[in-house]
Amino acid sequence: MTAFLNQLPIGLSIGAVLMLIALGLTFTFGQMGVINMAHGEFIMAGAYTAFLLQDMVLALPAAFLVAGVMGLILERSAIRHFYGRPLDTLLLTWGVSLVLQQLARDLFGAPNVQVPAPAWLSGGVGILPYNRLFIMGLAVAGVVAVWLYLTRTGLGRRTQAVVQNRQLAATSGIDTGRVDMLTFFIGSGLAGVAGVALTLIGPVGPALGTYYIVDAFLVVVAGGLGQLRGAVLAALGLGLLNSYAEFWSDASLAKVIVLAAVIAFLQVRPQGLFVLRSRVLT
Repeated sequence: MTAFLNQLPIGLSIGAVLMLIALGLTFTFGQMGVINMAHGEFIMAGAYTAFLLQDMVLALPAAFLVAGVMGLILERSAIRHFYGRPLDTLLLTWGVSLVLQQLARDLFGAPNVQVPAPAWLSGGVGILPYNRLFIMGLAVAGVVAVWLYLTRTGLGRRTQAVVQNRQLAATSGIDTGRVDMLTFFIGSGLAGVAGVALTLIGPVGPALGTYYIVDAFLVVVAGGLGQLRGAVLAALGLGLLNSYAEFWSDASLAKVIVLAAVIAFLQVRPQGLFVLRSRVLT
């Protein structure tokens, strides 16, 4: 029972990181149909931002801006020319991810680097270390911020309209290009914030994002395309499953178990936890 309880904060913190990563993918993948394999490198960019600043409070907004601008540049310069061609976006962004990984090796070196946790995150409450509580709080803040943006702002409502039906939204006068640009900026920025959170769990390296990008896509698919609440529940579920599976086996087998669980779930519910309601032109 003690071992079971000790894995709980680990699973919740992994789920919280996946939640931050998947929040961006939920809309870039669900709204634009873009399979962005470079999303993992935005995580890496956020982590290296924390390494350079060595200040957790400053690193969070800085990482959001750095990763967001990187995503914005990628969307404006390349991805917008491949909308409606998901396999092409996969190949394009995979190539970009390899370039960014090599750039990180050139700038920071191939070995992993460590970002020391601030003193105020040392210690804990019972079985919950402060650093993992901070990661969970960060994920909750991210979910609340995205929810407020989607439901309380005009730009957020336009985003939801584009997610539901791009053609109908464009016919209604919504500038879908501007919505895509802003959505990509926010989604990439959230990946940067996730990168900062990951510095509290382990070292930072050029391939950091590759360890999480597949799991993040699994979260998006299992939760339902474009579904915020689905992403939250799927991230927590997969994070806990991965933590306990890794504890009772090893890291490689845990990944296989998570993948098998998602495949089995999709056989029963192929649309994911929640279904996107859409409007069609008649």
